[in-house]
Amino acid sequence: MNFISYCILDHLDGVNAVSTVVRLVLAVVIGGVIGLERGARSHPAGFRTHMLVCVGACLAMLTNEFVYENISQMADPTRLGAQVITGVGFLGVGTILVTGRHRIKGLTTAAGLWASACTGLALGIGYYSGAIIAAVLIFAALAFFPVIENRLLARSRSLELYIELESLKSVHALLEYLRGCGVSIFDTHFNSSAFVSGSVGLHLSLKLQKNTREILLKNIENHEGVLIVEEL
Repeated sequence: MNFISYCILDHLDGVNAVSTVVRLVLAVVIGGVIGLERGARSHPAGFRTHMLVCVGACLAMLTNEFVYENISQMADPTRLGAQVITGVGFLGVGTILVTGRHRIKGLTTAAGLWASACTGLALGIGYYSGAIIAAVLIFAALAFFPVIENRLLARSRSLELYIELESLKSVHALLEYLRGCGVSIFDTHFNSSAFVSGSVGLHLSLKLQKNTREILLKNIENHEGVLIVEEL
């Protein structure tokens, strides 16, 4: 049994039929697992996209190792991997959107694609333990860490808001109300696109004196002249 195990493990090193199958199948599984969480949340890059990225990166690294071992040892065994990382960066850009309210969406999905590609590269070169450990951590970061992040944000005294109001007079009244509540206003920025619809769009960076986040948000929503309130 030990001899058989040794023979199998020996075949996992280098580029051969056994290692190629194992690495590509692991890339399918790991890429798919990472993509499942994104797909379940209806993000543009989900199950199949992450799987294909991971398999493609794995194949690129396998090809690079094959060239190094069988064609020329003068070749750089990391060159194709570097190109994959650059290429996936462009792919990730396609998942990032900036809304009309200057809210950025898709950064986590883009990072997931990039991490999936890096995992595929690790599999392609035969770094199994690194790839599997990274896959577990990546999935945990996507699936479970948002709960921790939301709890930390709920306790934060910093607040970024996008608010649409009926008029400039309403803006002035709201700012006076916030100052009266002891809220520090660090930055105000008007959104010109909101003027087209007849309303006034305003980005605010606030610092609360104490943790009254939910109460303040509710009061702003109910304030006269306020049409939309969105936390950024």
